[in-house]
Amino acid sequence: MPLIKIRDLHFYRGDKAIFEGVNIDIHRGKITAIMGPSGTGKTTLLRLIGGQLRPDKGTIEVDGQDVHKLSHKELYELRKRMGMLFQSGALLTDINVFDNVAFPIREHTDLPESMIRDLVFMKLQAVGLRGARDMMPSELSGGMARRVALARAMTLDPMMIMYDEPFTGQDPISMGTLVNLIHRMNDAMKLTSIIVSHDVVETAEIADSIYLLSGGKVIEKGSSVQLKKSSSQWVQQFMQGLPDGPVPFHYPGVSLSDDLLNPEERI
Repeated sequence: MPLIKIRDLHFYRGDKAIFEGVNIDIHRGKITAIMGPSGTGKTTLLRLIGGQLRPDKGTIEVDGQDVHKLSHKELYELRKRMGMLFQSGALLTDINVFDNVAFPIREHTDLPESMIRDLVFMKLQAVGLRGARDMMPSELSGGMARRVALARAMTLDPMMIMYDEPFTGQDPISMGTLVNLIHRMNDAMKLTSIIVSHDVVETAEIADSIYLLSGGKVIEKGSSVQLKKSSSQWVQQFMQGLPDGPVPFHYPGVSLSDDLLNPEERI
């Protein structure tokens, strides 16, 4: 059984359809990537899985529970088992690295400070930043902040972690470190990971399966090897980063010659 089952998902913002009949399976212990052009609702999908948004139609089951039929208390308990790495890192700016990582443990458990200290040290050791425990978020590089956020996401030993654009704005070294950490943590902790990203190379390197979204639908799904062999021109354009194809380079409009020959329409 998949850890997450999404069936016939429909979601609208006003008259705009974000999802129309989307079906996705997130398998236990695997890294699943949700990819597609900007504005296709990738982050919205994470918010639907976490119960922050409600679908207009369809169901989302997490570990056998229909997320949007849960009571407030039941949803709160389910969220404790979900880790989240936000695109910005979302560290609390007025407390240091140690207290950022300790925050979820203090919020959700009654563990003594001596045990919290040991747990925080272990999580920071796992991301290579135990020595930075006294630093403030403003003193961290972008890559370090993302790694602290990953340590915080792991503090309650969740069954799954959702990553929202984890590689955005990272230099090559930081990006390589994050790719390695996500893959290593997923295997070591027997996690289920969902990566929302449009960074094709880095994501394809570690993803067991990839779903490509566009126009409110799943355009293609499979491993990175399968997608690279796809006969779909759209898939090839996205995976290879081609400037022109089914998604045109030029925004729709009249021809250049028509614009040039109609001076009265010039601005």
